[in-house]
Amino acid sequence: MTLPSVQGTLALDYDTRVRSTRAPELRVLPGQRAELEAFAHRFASAVVEVVGGDRGPSQLLRWTSEDVYADLQRRTSLLSRTTPGDRRVRRLRSQVRSVHVFCPSARAAEISVHVRHGERSRAIAARIELLEGRWCCTALEFG
Repeated sequence: MTLPSVQGTLALDYDTRVRSTRAPELRVLPGQRAELEAFAHRFASAVVEVVGGDRGPSQLLRWTSEDVYADLQRRTSLLSRTTPGDRRVRRLRSQVRSVHVFCPSARAAEISVHVRHGERSRAIAARIELLEGRWCCTALEFG
């Protein structure tokens, strides 16, 4: 019985010819890209306002998945337990400084947000997906 020559070794392909690989089709048309960028800025500002207690999370219900919405509700609830809204004196509000959008596919985008609160900076990362003709946030992380 003859054993294959690759038994017990890693089978590597030493073919040095350049193979043409088809690039993934990432088509975000210029008009759609501008619309996506505008949505990303509005969404980031709304998330910062919700987390800061200036806006209710229900305003983001249509634009978030169930998990993201539940997390925003939890954060709002924790904030209201620490300081009631009528006694919350705000001298300084968080500001969205920059929003960057990366499109790994035509139906998904990843958003990174730089937020400033006084001298402190924070980051927010979000993944939005095109579901039923509208953008929906499916993941939201705070750093």
